[in-house]
Amino acid sequence: MMKHVKGNVHWVGKVDWELETFHGNEYTTRKGSTYNSYLIKEGKTVLVDTVWSPFADEFVDNLEKGIDLADIDLIVVNHGEVDHSGALPALMECIPETPIYCTANAVKSLKGQYHEDWDFRVVKTGDRIDIGNGKELVFVEMTMLHWPDSMATYLTGDNILFSNDAFGQHLATEKLFNDQVDQCDLFNESIKYYANILTPFSSMLAKKLKEISALGLPIDMIATSHGVVWRDDPMQIVEKYAAWADDYKEDQITVVYETMWNGTRTLAERIAAGIREADPDVVVKVFNLAKSDENDVITEIFKSKTAVIGSPTVSNNILHTMAGFIQMVKGFRFKGKKAAAFGCYGWSGEGVKVINDLMSEAGFEVTTEGYRNNWNPDGAAQEAAEEFGRTIAGL
Repeated sequence: MMKHVKGNVHWVGKVDWELETFHGNEYTTRKGSTYNSYLIKEGKTVLVDTVWSPFADEFVDNLEKGIDLADIDLIVVNHGEVDHSGALPALMECIPETPIYCTANAVKSLKGQYHEDWDFRVVKTGDRIDIGNGKELVFVEMTMLHWPDSMATYLTGDNILFSNDAFGQHLATEKLFNDQVDQCDLFNESIKYYANILTPFSSMLAKKLKEISALGLPIDMIATSHGVVWRDDPMQIVEKYAAWADDYKEDQITVVYETMWNGTRTLAERIAAGIREADPDVVVKVFNLAKSDENDVITEIFKSKTAVIGSPTVSNNILHTMAGFIQMVKGFRFKGKKAAAFGCYGWSGEGVKVINDLMSEAGFEVTTEGYRNNWNPDGAAQEAAEEFGRTIAGL
């Protein structure tokens, strides 16, 4: 199925309503996703990216309904990850001599995954291809956004930036454009996408946004690889990315805990109450890690100025779910954020120190020694937890 984007550009991708997780089980996609592929029919016919491999045959069949595959003059692969390139083997069986334009690292990626020596044409930032009718493709390397092989492709005349993973979101929709979908869903999925995929590369992203701006290319549309095409004020998502890349935080404190017999849960709730009492304006959110979506919690930590982490002590350590979560947090390389720890214990009580050490290693400024309580918190302990919350609010 083709959907008209602009001029002689059409969407030829796949809407995946049933997708529940992405990157294995690392990223939850409760609203599904799309795999966006684009067909440009000017003097030359260009295919920009394909779709994920489970939909390869469907993709090729649908493409054949709209065009003679032999008429495709070149294929642009902006990124070699399988959700973008998965249909290439099936397509190349039909048109094996068609040149593929991509970065040098993408050649390594595609060869490594598919073990084929197709006609690769390596491009770098600023390279151009004349595709007829006065239009060109301009290539922009997007290294580490979010793989070493990533790039974007710009179509002159129509002023469309095919941005690949940058500026996208996992959102299944039959609507093509950003102004056609629920705006809350759109921006919630956009910030979740950034927080969970692109945050580790924020410093590189900031530099790349400046580099793209320096090229002086007018952008009327941003055609992403997942989710919607930004046509209504497309630079609004670029501005969001610039803000998110700049050690982003809101006036928010997020409390995340894991518990065995609800003692640490009681502390979490009392700490949150103390924060709210001391600072009624701050946004306070509380998550039981065992009952929460980890990617949603990561997004909330991304938005927060302070993360308050709690676990009971078990086997001279913390619960393994919390330890794994903090290891996950460490991978995002958050900057400019504070942390505090708390938890109940029965015998030895090392859990708070373990959390402090792990959060420090993850790049957070640990602001207090933390709060720990022996056994189930009584009234005095709960008041002490509230006071700990008030202290956190003032830091």
